[in-house]
Amino acid sequence: MALTENKFPFTQLNDLERFDDDTTSEKNGYYPDKRPVNELLQYGVILLDKPPGPTSHEVIAWIKKLLGIEKAGHSGTLDPGTTGLLPIGLGEGTKALSVLLLGPKEYYAIARLHAHVPEHKLNNIMKEFVGEIYQRPPQRSSVRRSTRVRTIYELEVVEQFDRLVLLRIICQAGTYIRKIIYDIGEILSPGATMIELRRTRVSNFFENKDNFTRLHDLSDAIQIYREKNDEGKLRGIIRPVEQCLDLIPAVVIRDTAIDALCHGAQLAVPGVLAATKGLKERELVGIYTIKGEIVGLAEAAMSNDDIKESVKGIAFHMRRIIMKPGTYPKAWRSSASVIDRSLPTNTKA
Repeated sequence: MALTENKFPFTQLNDLERFDDDTTSEKNGYYPDKRPVNELLQYGVILLDKPPGPTSHEVIAWIKKLLGIEKAGHSGTLDPGTTGLLPIGLGEGTKALSVLLLGPKEYYAIARLHAHVPEHKLNNIMKEFVGEIYQRPPQRSSVRRSTRVRTIYELEVVEQFDRLVLLRIICQAGTYIRKIIYDIGEILSPGATMIELRRTRVSNFFENKDNFTRLHDLSDAIQIYREKNDEGKLRGIIRPVEQCLDLIPAVVIRDTAIDALCHGAQLAVPGVLAATKGLKERELVGIYTIKGEIVGLAEAAMSNDDIKESVKGIAFHMRRIIMKPGTYPKAWRSSASVIDRSLPTNTKA
């Protein structure tokens, strides 16, 4: 299939600016929505609805044992008592989860005020917390306790009943909701305590749009697959990892460039077929095959205009490789102009 004939299933690969065309072999790689289950377990993501009780690390351990895989990871730790969306990357898909930290997160929190506060006064205090705020992680956090700046995009009172308040918060990744509620209580004077928290959004994944998966649903799906060879329910739970990359620009490359990148090469102009319109230097991008598979993450060294005007030179510096080497055949000799090396080859005297 040629690039111009392909209809990508992901929004970031639609409406690209095309520089050249090329074909892809059906013998190598897979269209993301048609991966076999064993490949999906290496390049997949689960939108888990974490229950209260276990830690995020315990959930990961259970999922690895349940699916029989060696590697899995999560995006954004949730405290044991917190429920809601915990994106779980499977296999090589864990390498793409860092992109989700670039998008906002949404929480619903129940706070208990230590004294009754009039609604108008509470709403006025909320306005002071919208925008950039200073936060220092709590003593029990897993990160270094240094003051940092975080952005609160929205903060509203959904409902108030006496001293109980339901809050909705949209914020930057790494924001401590418990600390926000504590600080609100300090400004109000009587104090406030968070008693319940649920995460409903991570980047481009929303509770009201995407179906979150409970642990027992995943257990049922894998049991049905193993006992009846019916993969329907499992495919409805494990999504292609490419869905995590919706918010960053995309670049499509030739098949002949793929394995070289997987072995440490940088991406030069001749290997680029298309890119998101208006792409600029220094932007973080996803590098994709003609089939729409993610190869890795890169930083743009050229804009689209530069790529169109150039016949050689490094167009993108690879920052993280996601695809396993050997997925596509080696083509370094026949297409040497497609790649370049970031470091010289070691030689012996």
